[in-house]
Amino acid sequence: MMTPTHTDPLPRFPFDTETALEPPPEWAEFREKCPIAHVALASGDQATLITRYDDVKTVLSDPRFTRPTPADNAARVADTESGGVFNSEMATVLPQHGEAHLTWRRTLGKWFTAKRMNALRPGMAAMAEQLVDDLVAKGAPGDLKAGVAFPLPVWVICDMLGVPDADRDRFAHWSDVMLSMTRYTQAEFDAAQLEFGQYMGGLIAGKRAEPGEDILSALLPEEWSDAMLIATGIGLLIAGHETTANMIAKMVAMLLADRSRWEALLADPSLVRTAVEESLRLDANAGVGMARYLHEDFEVGGTVLPAGTTAMCSMAAANRDERAFGNAAGMDLGRSPNPHLAFGAGAHACLGQPLARTELQVVLEVLLRKLPSLELAVPADELRRVEGLAVGGLRELPVRW
Repeated sequence: MMTPTHTDPLPRFPFDTETALEPPPEWAEFREKCPIAHVALASGDQATLITRYDDVKTVLSDPRFTRPTPADNAARVADTESGGVFNSEMATVLPQHGEAHLTWRRTLGKWFTAKRMNALRPGMAAMAEQLVDDLVAKGAPGDLKAGVAFPLPVWVICDMLGVPDADRDRFAHWSDVMLSMTRYTQAEFDAAQLEFGQYMGGLIAGKRAEPGEDILSALLPEEWSDAMLIATGIGLLIAGHETTANMIAKMVAMLLADRSRWEALLADPSLVRTAVEESLRLDANAGVGMARYLHEDFEVGGTVLPAGTTAMCSMAAANRDERAFGNAAGMDLGRSPNPHLAFGAGAHACLGQPLARTELQVVLEVLLRKLPSLELAVPADELRRVEGLAVGGLRELPVRW
């Protein structure tokens, strides 16, 4: 590992990019020359950046290392972060590692099986069609993110959790505040967390009185504390819509940036599943990646990381590693197998990945069927990134048809 001297400023991570859909050149440079590297986070704190596929997968999969907790002296992602989900009460209430974490995941995992996702597909498709119709009715050009990508996952996770439709906009705001690293003050974060918790507490109380056919009602017999039920509900609401909403917009943008890709899908819609996976793999705007706190010395990539290290695992950089993927920088709509790390790996791999995959597939199928002439309304290099979110996204996706 390159060990910088005290006179060298550390590279700042995350790296800046010229455009919203292209990766920063540093990813390839670090993978080749310095796959285990010291970097400075926005806070000024030092972390170790890991960029190669095998190394990232090794660290994420090792049960000894978990998400940093408030008790760890871990590097902060940003000094102006208002707390963010990483430092929220939710992160302290939910079990983060060991048997308790596995039990929590297993209990929730029953709601994210392939069988349940297949049962949800027709409803998702009907909702996507309604959103597309509404977008078309307003006339071109339109914002596909605001019109389709954002509302669909919100509707789906509301439905799964038994949240009334009328409350969607409120929790979308709370979620945005809690996922922000820099855009809100500590007071605004605290207010959002308090309001979200109070809302979720009221929702759960209502379900105790009158259970429904939803996840929160089904969790009541588990005898979890109210704090754990509230934290679980908030966690699922945030994770269940923000990341997928952003990914829908990014996927469509990638497929339209080179319209031969869209044409290939129109010619062969059976490519939808593999195209979704390839979009996930090639996402250059995925956010900061996964932080892991090392409680003991650990060797990875031929380098010993000392205890107390905060390792930033860049899944997006790893997903472009030529050692793991042939023509890694190219978009192969039929790539199979495609063992990308977009959903992480190991005990903390994304619990809702079957839901995200299903939503991405359904939206793409509906758009290809209803709007075959879809195209970007601005050049791809003019698309604008969302700044200051823990997950990466586009501010809007202007399209016409």
